[in-house]
Amino acid sequence: MAASASRSRGSSPISILVVTGTGTGVGKTVVTAAVAALAGERGEKVAVVKPAQTGTATAEPGDLAEVQRLAGVADTHELARFPGPLSPEAAARISGRPPLELAQAASDVRALAASRDLVLVEGAGGLLVRYHPDGGTLADLARLLAAPVLVVTTPGLGTLNHTALTLEALASRGLALAGLVIGSWPGSPGLADRSNIGDLESLAGGPLSGALPAGAGRLGRAAFRRAAAAGLGPSLGGHFDPAIFRKEHAVAKEFT
Repeated sequence: MAASASRSRGSSPISILVVTGTGTGVGKTVVTAAVAALAGERGEKVAVVKPAQTGTATAEPGDLAEVQRLAGVADTHELARFPGPLSPEAAARISGRPPLELAQAASDVRALAASRDLVLVEGAGGLLVRYHPDGGTLADLARLLAAPVLVVTTPGLGTLNHTALTLEALASRGLALAGLVIGSWPGSPGLADRSNIGDLESLAGGPLSGALPAGAGRLGRAAFRRAAAAGLGPSLGGHFDPAIFRKEHAVAKEFT
């Protein structure tokens, strides 16, 4: 997604994009890095924000270090860090540290957006993981920012329920869906992976916005940018074609 890209199905430019997932370990960081890499390659000013990093000690590299390595984007901002491998709210609570204040986080992101073409905000876990004892979530941050949400999902068994719940939560809160991306497409997809393509598109109400190959996060920077361009659709700055992807991985008739 770039400053010249379209907001959801409309035509307004996007300056802030929230990235969430259907759960933990679905490829949010790699997808965030891919979007950042393509925007940076076009010469756009890109910032990446991690509102709360959890499960990482103070001196250890977090998700933003991975974004920097893959995308070459140095303009990164971690607003809070809690060492416990828990939700941001729970991790803050057990550490005895104050939780992330979403209103302040939104203000920080808006300040960045004033001088950048694109600000990517990568959440922790899923859309409704709590950041604050009052129940505040990434969905609340997206609402404060009036920002569309890019959802990263998995292709295999269980994804349809998780994806449906995430998209339903978005819709019920009046949040715009910026696209649905498979964060890690296996090199040898199984029956469920291939069958779920059409079902995921039905849930999203339109074609997939991308599918990054499994292992993309282990690539060097140049190879990663090529993978990002091939694995993300035009609205995210790449040339992924969902129709071709769907055709290549169609389920054989004997399985229908």
